[in-house]
Amino acid sequence: MVQKWTFLASIGAGMIGIAAQVAVPVMLGAGIDAVAEGKSPTTFVVVLAILAVVRFVFGFTYRFGLFRSALRIENDLRNLMYERLTELSFDFWDRTQSGQVISRANSDIRSIQLLFAFGPLVAMQVVMFVFAVIVMVLVDIPLTLVAIAPLPFVYWVGVRLRNKIFPLQWVVTARQAELATIVDENIQGIRVVKAFNQESTQVQHLARSARRLRWAGTAVVDPRARHAPGMESIPRLGLALVLLYGGLQAIEGSIAIGDLVAFSTYVVLLSTPFRMLGFILIQWQRAGAAALRVFDILDEEPSIVSPPDATGLPKPVGRIEFDTVRFAYPTGEGETVLDGFTATIEPGESVAIVGATGSGKSTLARLIPRFYDVDDGAVRVDGHDVRSLDLRDLRTAVATVTDDPFLFAASIHDNVAFARPDAPDHEVHAAIADAAAGEFVAELRDGVATEVGERGLTLSGGQRQRLAIARTLLADPTVLILDDATSAIDVAVEERIHQALEARRADRTTILIAHRLSTIALADRVILLDGGRVAATGTHDELLATNPRYAAILADGSVEPAEETA
Repeated sequence: MVQKWTFLASIGAGMIGIAAQVAVPVMLGAGIDAVAEGKSPTTFVVVLAILAVVRFVFGFTYRFGLFRSALRIENDLRNLMYERLTELSFDFWDRTQSGQVISRANSDIRSIQLLFAFGPLVAMQVVMFVFAVIVMVLVDIPLTLVAIAPLPFVYWVGVRLRNKIFPLQWVVTARQAELATIVDENIQGIRVVKAFNQESTQVQHLARSARRLRWAGTAVVDPRARHAPGMESIPRLGLALVLLYGGLQAIEGSIAIGDLVAFSTYVVLLSTPFRMLGFILIQWQRAGAAALRVFDILDEEPSIVSPPDATGLPKPVGRIEFDTVRFAYPTGEGETVLDGFTATIEPGESVAIVGATGSGKSTLARLIPRFYDVDDGAVRVDGHDVRSLDLRDLRTAVATVTDDPFLFAASIHDNVAFARPDAPDHEVHAAIADAAAGEFVAELRDGVATEVGERGLTLSGGQRQRLAIARTLLADPTVLILDDATSAIDVAVEERIHQALEARRADRTTILIAHRLSTIALADRVILLDGGRVAATGTHDELLATNPRYAAILADGSVEPAEETA
């Protein structure tokens, strides 16, 4: 709303400034005629000085307010887009490349901002054109017709330019996003690129994409180079015709010299919006394509939201039920991952879920906090279908730590405190200690103030996992899901972490998704997952003694490293 009124006030100031600018040629012509008649030009000089001051003050106000509003609109769009991106569900991110999002959040929004900044300038030039034509008609109608006769040709050239550029601009924006995706992937995966000596291959890959963008950009520049000079030159033909026809009239004495000078000045003013027309048409097409891409995201609705009559979880106890759950990922071409999975995990119970690779273990971890909705059946927490619960309450009660946790490019303290930014320092330090991370943190030069770099890649895999566990311990969830979260931690440290978990909260429900025998052995009960269903359940020793499938999976998939992996 503030931007709206600032924008309108700027337009009003611009109108006053343009009125002053349009009045200048009239005063100039009248002054010349006064001098020719032997009169004093003092009055006209004073009026011209006043008009100059008015033009400066209101022109400054107009441009300052306009650009300020455009920048604020850009800021609001960025905030709106980021807010929407944080709201969108996992299925959106499964089908969307990060480079596409980065391109829309940066270059596309910038294109819209430029249109808001410069579009009204051209619009005001059009207003000035109308004012000038009105004044010219009042002075001399035939000479006005001569002055504006070439202008329809400028419009015709502009339409041709627009029709050529609009489809090409779509190609340019798409290829800019493609290039951004390649850069983003290579930055994120630079260690993989270097590990396999693929630097030159990736440079060539980027070069091909850059060439495609260059071709599209050249295709936009070509019609602009062909048409823009004509759009700028045709109005000057009007000036030549005015000087020819008006000069003949002046010689005959049918028009005053001052009026001819005023007309010549107006023709220059008339040519200004047409000189800008090429730029604004390009920017209009670019901003139009960008706006559609931006609003594709702003109009995207999250598929996972809290229902209007959501149930809260003020005192969760941690009972988890899977009731004949069927699920297939939206981007998985309909392949069923879970097919009738049914299981119950009691409050305070520690359960390991074991299965072959791709059997759906991690999928179960994503369904409990409702990162995805089941296709059929139900997942319940404390007897409530998760689809009926308030998402904030649900995700406060349920926390997941994965095998490849994400750390921000911030200090160790800030990464752990991310779960509870208002947590006092002693609680942050206690969580780090309980995650068996205190020793290595203390050895760092800056301790908890140490910056961990992008994605925390200055640390080893095991160190990142321990900090992620510390972050989750600080959140103190009722249900803790460890999805191979200790795979890079040695057995002794892992046991210490589990002891700290029990000491912190004995009634916490813990779900362990693991392949290592040392991890599985820490669970009270094991659920064997096969074919998207529960194949068997029991203690580790019971299943090992009675279920050949369970023994085979452990034999094929168990890994017990002697030390942390870097």
